[in-house]
Amino acid sequence: MRFPDLVPDLKAALPALRGRLTANQSLADITWFRVGGPAQVLYAPADADDLAYFRAGIPADLPVVVIGLGSNLLVRDGGVPGVVIRLGRGFADIRSEPGHRLRCGTAVPDVKLARAAADAGIAGLAFYRGIPGSVGGALRMNGGAHGSETKDVLIEARAVDPQGRQHTLPLADMKFAYRHSGVPPDWIFTEALFQGTPGDPADILKQMNEVAEYREANQPIKDRTGGSTFKNPPGTSAWKLIDAAGCRGFRIGGAKVSELHCNFLINEGGATAEDIERLGETVRARVKKASGITLQWEIVRLGLGLEGRPTGESLAEMAVG
Repeated sequence: MRFPDLVPDLKAALPALRGRLTANQSLADITWFRVGGPAQVLYAPADADDLAYFRAGIPADLPVVVIGLGSNLLVRDGGVPGVVIRLGRGFADIRSEPGHRLRCGTAVPDVKLARAAADAGIAGLAFYRGIPGSVGGALRMNGGAHGSETKDVLIEARAVDPQGRQHTLPLADMKFAYRHSGVPPDWIFTEALFQGTPGDPADILKQMNEVAEYREANQPIKDRTGGSTFKNPPGTSAWKLIDAAGCRGFRIGGAKVSELHCNFLINEGGATAEDIERLGETVRARVKKASGITLQWEIVRLGLGLEGRPTGESLAEMAVG
C-alpha cells in the first residue's frame, strides 16, 4: 500500500525544519517482528527544538505517532497514516551528572544506559540490560525487569506536547503504574534524568551479565519477536495462563507462540502482521475461556489492516476455537 505523498507540503509549511522527512518509508525494516506496511511520512527530528518546531507547525488534524527501536511494536500490514516520528542521533547522548545521576536522550537503547551506568560506577540501573527497547519506551511504559521499574530510578523527564511546547516532568507528574505512564499519549519524551547509587563497576557488570544470561536462557531473543506480548495480570504471570490454556507452540500462518517462553510471539519467517495479531487474539480468547482472565496487550499495535481485512477487535471476534 502507498499513501499520498505529504512531504512536499510539509517542507513548504516548515521551511526551517532540519530533520529528515521520508514518504512511504517501510517500517518492517526497523521493527523487530519485521512485518507491516509503510509510514505515510517518517520524520527523524534533528533535536528537541526541531521536534518542537515541527509539532507547532503541522496541521492539528495530522495523525502523529512516535516509535523507538521497534522492539515492542506491531505495525499492521496496511501501514500507518500520517506521520511516524523516530528519534535518532539527536536524542542519543548520555552524560553523567553529580550525585550518581545520568541524563540521556530517549533514543538511547536501554542496554546502552545500563552500560553507561556501569562505566560511571552508578548502581541501580543494571536491570535495563534486560529491557529490549529505548529509554523513550521505558518512560512511556514504566519499563522494568528483574524486580525494578523505571519509576524506581527516574528523577524527571522532558517531553514535547502537540503544540510544540517543551515540558520538564518530575517523577510525580509521570503518574506511573504497572507498564503505564499517565502522561498524555501524544506527548513525546525527549530526555530523562536517572538517579543511582555508588557502585563498583565490576559488580555492576557482573549483575548485567547475569541479567543477559537469564534472558538468553529463558527468552527467544534470537528470534523475530516483539518481547513480552501481554501484561502480567495481578497475582499471576501471563505465560502461566497461556501455557495452561494449551497455547505453547500454537501457530497461525507464519506466526508462532514461543515454546521457550510462551508470552512471546515469533515470526518464523513469512508471517504477516495479521498472522501475529490474530495469533495474539486467539491466545487471549483461549486464556479467557480457560481461566476467566482477559490478558491485556503489552505490545503496541499501530496502523491499518490491508483493505477488506479485519484488524483489532474484528480479529478478536474471529479468535475463538
